[in-house]
Amino acid sequence: MTTEISKTRKIAAWVIAGLLTALYLYSASGKLFLHPEQMEQMHLADWRIIIALGEIVSALLYLFPKTNKFGTLLLSSFMGGAIILHMTGGISLALPVVVLLLVWVGFYLRNPEFFKLK
Repeated sequence: MTTEISKTRKIAAWVIAGLLTALYLYSASGKLFLHPEQMEQMHLADWRIIIALGEIVSALLYLFPKTNKFGTLLLSSFMGGAIILHMTGGISLALPVVVLLLVWVGFYLRNPEFFKLK
């Protein structure tokens, strides 16, 4: 059973997905090329390449409609880790929480049938 999605909803979903994908790709490039020293400060220097590749794969899975369910789960896990790092480091939780909410809002806009009870 598929639910028809309005044009406005589709546009909003694509805008959110595109912006989040750009954010995650920028974040991954920072880990790989721009600011690898930040990963050292968090004691994750040995994992920065794996984390960056995970971000890239998760963001791309989230972007495409056929795989965005998997991308949503992976990005949720990723943001859960970011929230824990922010909590243990005494950093504000606002950014990772807002990004996580946007991930799920984008998912809901694209897949409203996922949340319907049968």
